[in-house]
Amino acid sequence: MVELAIGGPVLKIVVLAVFVLIASPAFTQSVEYKVLATSKTSTMEKEMNEAGAAGFKFAAVMGGQTGFGGKEVVVLMQKGNGSGTYRYHLLATNRTSTMEREMNAAAQDGYDYVGQTVFESVFGGEEVVSIVERGAQSASDYVYKLIATSKTSTLAKEANEIGRSGFHALGMTVGKTALGGNELVVIARKKR
Repeated sequence: MVELAIGGPVLKIVVLAVFVLIASPAFTQSVEYKVLATSKTSTMEKEMNEAGAAGFKFAAVMGGQTGFGGKEVVVLMQKGNGSGTYRYHLLATNRTSTMEREMNAAAQDGYDYVGQTVFESVFGGEEVVSIVERGAQSASDYVYKLIATSKTSTLAKEANEIGRSGFHALGMTVGKTALGGNELVVIARKKR
């Protein structure tokens, strides 16, 4: 117990009460996790929405070769005390102009970017996938911009151009796009 010269027994009780409150279960929030893994975007979206309806929120995504699952995407979702419900859309395309248009349309419906990865299908195709999430809000405060290029020098130039307009980069993946082959795809956003 902390004892201060000023205040006497009343201060001791207050300090003890603060320590008891901080150590109580209300301040130590437990977290439950759910791991989702699949090679299909439609299956992942369905499973994420089922988890979101149960109060799980997106935490992380990784695409690639897993130990036993082969080429798949793994999503980690988490649920803490007082979680709400969430809806998810997976925007998958190999055309960046389509992705940018779909992301801005989703933002109009209240969805915001939470992650991106590359889905690699069993038939050898690759798609850049953006994951957007919606909680209780009815509209997003953001507008999105995508950069796709195969050259790092071009990436630097284009990133600085959109940066001067207030866009902040959120994530980057390397994926095969319809026109450019292997391209760096950067997703950025700014407040409306």
